[in-house]
Amino acid sequence: MSKILIRGAKVLGGEAQDVLIDGETIAEVGQNLSAEGAQVIEADGQVLLPGLVDLHTHLREPGREDSETVLTGTRAAASGGYTAVFAMANTFPVADTAGVVEQVWRLGKESGYCDVQPIGAVTVGLEGKKLSELGAMHESAARVTVFSDDGKCVDDAVIMRRALEYVKAFGGVVAQHAQEPRLTEGAQMNEGVVSAELGLGGWPAVAEESIIARDVLLAEHVGSRVHICHLSTAGSVEIVRWAKSRGIDVTAEVTPHHLLLTDELVRSYDPVYKVNPPLRTERDVMALREALADGTIDIVATDHAPHPHEDKDCEWAAAAMGMVGLETALSVVQQTMVETGLLDWAGVAERMSHAPARIGSLPGHGRPVSAGEPANLTLVETSYRGVVDPAHFASRSRNTPYEGRELPGRVTHTFLRGRATVVDGKLA
Repeated sequence: MSKILIRGAKVLGGEAQDVLIDGETIAEVGQNLSAEGAQVIEADGQVLLPGLVDLHTHLREPGREDSETVLTGTRAAASGGYTAVFAMANTFPVADTAGVVEQVWRLGKESGYCDVQPIGAVTVGLEGKKLSELGAMHESAARVTVFSDDGKCVDDAVIMRRALEYVKAFGGVVAQHAQEPRLTEGAQMNEGVVSAELGLGGWPAVAEESIIARDVLLAEHVGSRVHICHLSTAGSVEIVRWAKSRGIDVTAEVTPHHLLLTDELVRSYDPVYKVNPPLRTERDVMALREALADGTIDIVATDHAPHPHEDKDCEWAAAAMGMVGLETALSVVQQTMVETGLLDWAGVAERMSHAPARIGSLPGHGRPVSAGEPANLTLVETSYRGVVDPAHFASRSRNTPYEGRELPGRVTHTFLRGRATVVDGKLA
């Protein structure tokens, strides 16, 4: 590999520095660097971050390649500044065996656009009845450490306890989709004023909060780790804050769309806004932003959920739940957290790179931008403003809630172990 000299970048938003990449590694960080024969990237004013890590991505392969594939999903990830993603288990077949997680892992190796770390299912077939091959998946070539039935809640307390006990043996974590199913039967959107006015089945906040409360107590009892997927309510924030104050080993994530969008958008009946958990109220959005800023919520995770147009271009009740998010996540975080003064760019790096890599036990990612570290890097033109056009997405699906919306910032370059996957805003 040739040498690459990134000149004049604001490392983590700080003072301008030069960064020299030599092969797969950052060779030097400093002022007025030079390297004979190096490719020079002029990055005046741009922010240099460690490569982003997404702990919650749906790549759909195997089984729903009409929505996304590992190749198209990792291309979308690289376009959004990601160098690693964790692939959720709700594929067809379900990623509940060593064979399936190894298949996803190998597809990631072949795609080359970012690292793919499979997430294993907690229960066989996501049915919530019998633990899947947790140990075998961990011992496989994929080295799975995160387990989740995402899309379905592990609602049986005994099963959840057993899963927490099992993964404790090898330092794993159970990532819970917090949704009490009996409280959300027939639910179509957030339960509140808007659902009452529209006559749509309501999804109460307590359906999320009751599961989180139970699971942090189980984690405390077992002495294991639990991670809360796509936390979405102000009440959930308070439960996680209380749990952390007790020393319970709980982490939590928030999606970009829950930091920006509210249930008022559902008045349009546009199924692009149908998501699980649902868009909540303005009060919830503000509480989530504050919790992400103060560290109660540890990370931003996209919950990138691609769907073909026929699954979204239909009446609300029949539409699939979910939104694509890999290619817009950083822009939404810039708008909601950086430009509001709630986070600086070092804080963004912590919540979108360092912490997700740490939670997922992913070596080589989420590392400091310093000499000797792997050259997994993202260069961001923060002054950019542009209107979201899904026609230009690398993802196979187009179900974005931001179409036509102006968002700040764009990724100009992404480097995976020193190799450019994105150059001048285009896939390499």
